[in-house]
Amino acid sequence: MGNPEPNVGLERLYRETGWTLRQFAQEINRLGTERGTPLRYREPSVHQWLKGHMPKEDARPLILEALSRKLRRPVTHNEAGFRRTPTDQLPSQPSTVEGLLDLGRQDMDPSRRSILGVGLFSIALTIPNWPDVVGRMEAVQKGDVQRIGMADVHTVSAMTERISELDDQFGGRTARPMAAAFLVNTAAPYLRMESPESVRKAMMGAVSDLCYLTGYMAVDEGLHGLAQKYYLKALELAGASEDHLTFCTTLRGMSVQAVDLGHGAQAMRLADAAAAASPQAGPRMRAFLVGQQAHAAAQTGARVQAQRYLREAEVAMEKAESQSKAFGSYDPSSLLYHTSQVRYELGDIAGSIEAMEQSDRIRQSVYRRARVRHRCTLAERQLELGHLEAACQTWTLALEDYPSLQSGRADERIRTMHSRIRPFMKNHAARDLFERARLVTPERMLPR
Repeated sequence: MGNPEPNVGLERLYRETGWTLRQFAQEINRLGTERGTPLRYREPSVHQWLKGHMPKEDARPLILEALSRKLRRPVTHNEAGFRRTPTDQLPSQPSTVEGLLDLGRQDMDPSRRSILGVGLFSIALTIPNWPDVVGRMEAVQKGDVQRIGMADVHTVSAMTERISELDDQFGGRTARPMAAAFLVNTAAPYLRMESPESVRKAMMGAVSDLCYLTGYMAVDEGLHGLAQKYYLKALELAGASEDHLTFCTTLRGMSVQAVDLGHGAQAMRLADAAAAASPQAGPRMRAFLVGQQAHAAAQTGARVQAQRYLREAEVAMEKAESQSKAFGSYDPSSLLYHTSQVRYELGDIAGSIEAMEQSDRIRQSVYRRARVRHRCTLAERQLELGHLEAACQTWTLALEDYPSLQSGRADERIRTMHSRIRPFMKNHAARDLFERARLVTPERMLPR
């Protein structure tokens, strides 16, 4: 067999990025780590791809995503010169309900977990606008004879609320399997049953909220590609039910996911879309949306814009505090967290520590996962300023709650703790923290 023809499409894209061969390989490896499948590609592999050798099938999505992120536009298989295999073929677009059932069934199946886990966060994901999805009643399919009423809608909403409470206290790995099972066995089938128009729309709104929560818990597990799929279903159903609240909340959740992964520009676009889709937001909802805009703007380096958004969120929260009804879990503690994130992104580490400490003091006890994660973040920043003993004390507080959690994001912060304190083993406080941490950290997470 002769030598393959050079891959002209991939070569053109590579030149457009301005990368070296080493940088290209490093980006692929970084995405592999993000996906949960660490890779060790080096310059010779990239050179072979450019010369026409086809990359391994599981590497192709990483190459396309790396190029899409760098070039800030979608890059297709054809554009990159990759031939599709039978497993690459895209199925015909299912209906919203069919797609939701397929997604939930795969999520419930333990044998599929490893496949779902390699889903990659897509920076080039197409997000529907409100006018594109609002009122799309073809998103659901009727068929069964059984009828549903508002009592069934209340059942879905109540179950979503209970699962959310479990998620806050015990983490996504504990609560998400329940959500997926309820979605497949109860909530999604409701969408196919006969009902009055008002009940149908209310049910779609309730299932949309459940989809959002399930996506949020997938983020907690580090399953970012899977989370995006749930989020998109939430957007479709929110539009079909004309539910502005869940539509905006989902877009904001997608922005939080993006900013936490370091994609500031994408996070800003999503945060702006969430704010634009909520024309009549009350003060607490306004704080909820604008606080996220502030964080995203800060990550992009837009100092003036970030500070303006933060002041707007503070004013909105002050107005909201005079009202009795809260908006979800967004409270003064949440706003102080955003204040801390904005200050940190803009280089004010001491100010970010002060805001995070204030947030921790007033956070409600039910938000156990947030308490662990944010205390770990606080400790990391204390250590950045050289406050080793203060950092060890904060990490020790986080360890008190950590054993109760099944959370990928909390696990990641504890892994970071182990790596950060290792250079300080001669210090008594660091050694004591290390010994405490070993007792509650799973063996698989301990440094080798």
